[in-house]
Amino acid sequence: MTVQELDERLAAVAAFVPSGARLADIGADHAHLPLALAAKGQIAHAIAADANEGPFEAARRSVQAAQMTDVIDVRLGDGLAALAPGEADVVSIAGMGGSLIVHILEAGAAVLAKVETLILQPQSDAAELRAWLYDNGWHIAAESLVRAGGRLYAILLAKRGRREKPEPILLEIGPILWQEKPPLLREHIEGMLSRVRRARAGMEQSARAREGAAYRACREKIAALEERLLW
Repeated sequence: MTVQELDERLAAVAAFVPSGARLADIGADHAHLPLALAAKGQIAHAIAADANEGPFEAARRSVQAAQMTDVIDVRLGDGLAALAPGEADVVSIAGMGGSLIVHILEAGAAVLAKVETLILQPQSDAAELRAWLYDNGWHIAAESLVRAGGRLYAILLAKRGRREKPEPILLEIGPILWQEKPPLLREHIEGMLSRVRRARAGMEQSARAREGAAYRACREKIAALEERLLW
């Protein structure tokens, strides 16, 4: 992967970064995202932060090799703790579980208070992340679906401002994805259905599990997802 080239997943994240942004990329790994954006002149400045020494060093070397140290500041730090309030107006967090992203946002409340735009790509627990956004003064302004490495990824663009919280099944699917119905939406819903059906099959091995709330919730989610395939 060269500085100018991003895989489909990171390219979809990059597409949501506004021109002239002061970007903080949390969990930056090799700093591919800020390097590509800086090479195109799309950002004013970036902080590439990673909590782990190995990725931090890899990012530092990549930025030095690209002669981008005047645009990209590489930092070793845990989540938003690597930033001071007001240093970034856009934060991207990609490739982490939704629960971890929520933890990062909650732990960095002082920094987050000065941020206007979030670009998030959860690997799991997307419904939990979407719900947290709506419960905490954010709303989802845009979403996209992309296939990379044989897997589908949802990318969320969140903006400040309270909006009505979508119903639970749309927090699972993605409210803007449902509204816009991109080409990969049916595959996205079918993938979720497959995972929930596997969970149901596992519970059906136990009479006790079949009587529990989790099993009932599983059946209800399956019915709701199946209904959403009928557009």
